[in-house]
Amino acid sequence: TKPDPRRPELVKEIEGDTIHRKTGYAAPHTVHCGPEGVYVNALGTPDGGGPGGIFMLDHETFEVQGPWEKDRGPQRLAYDFFWHLGHDTMLTSEWGTPEMVTSGVNPELLLAGKYGHALHVWDLRRRTHRQTIDLGAEQQMVLELRPAHNPTKAYGFVGVVLSLEDLSASVFCWYLDETGGRQEWKARKVISIPAEPADPADLPPILAGFKAVAPLITDINLSVDDRFLYVSCWGTGELRQYDVSDPFNPVLTAVT
Repeated sequence: TKPDPRRPELVKEIEGDTIHRKTGYAAPHTVHCGPEGVYVNALGTPDGGGPGGIFMLDHETFEVQGPWEKDRGPQRLAYDFFWHLGHDTMLTSEWGTPEMVTSGVNPELLLAGKYGHALHVWDLRRRTHRQTIDLGAEQQMVLELRPAHNPTKAYGFVGVVLSLEDLSASVFCWYLDETGGRQEWKARKVISIPAEPADPADLPPILAGFKAVAPLITDINLSVDDRFLYVSCWGTGELRQYDVSDPFNPVLTAVT
């Protein structure tokens, strides 16, 4: 963007085969600048399978440095990531490997509960897996992570696309529980958005039997003052605003 930010020039490209060779990952998705460099997550491996994870770029040259994880533990599926720097903690979410998502949602995998349904807690400094928070196999596709902007607050929100029980969508609040002298990361469902009744003739085969349209949360965003959470429901076309001043008791304040 120098010397004229209104006339940016392309100065570097990172080819897929470079990522494959140096990291073992494929299908990059999210980018964040953070400690030690630029972090990029990837859904899986070059053959379309897994595991997915995070790789690093040098923050000045953008050279691919390699995979981030030193010990991934049980984590296999990947999607979004974010951190609480004051706690040396990273959280990651789950969707699916490239072969599970590039052709759209696979009904067999979905109904079998094979898409992501957990959060993973990591030691950010040591790059090691600490904990899995399973939201339940019925909670399919755990996507966008939005931590509190206030660096002293150890909580955040994550959107879940679909519940296999009733086609509802939901938002969970993750938080650091420090009761009893122990520290443990936990998650609690704080928002549930029900499916809307619909004529089966207007629905794709996978939903016709439910006679309902799923909200399908695809994105959430938290205002900079941590007061409002915005929830995008792709299935029903709604954008919802919640007052999350009390993160465990959101209040719906607007729907468009």
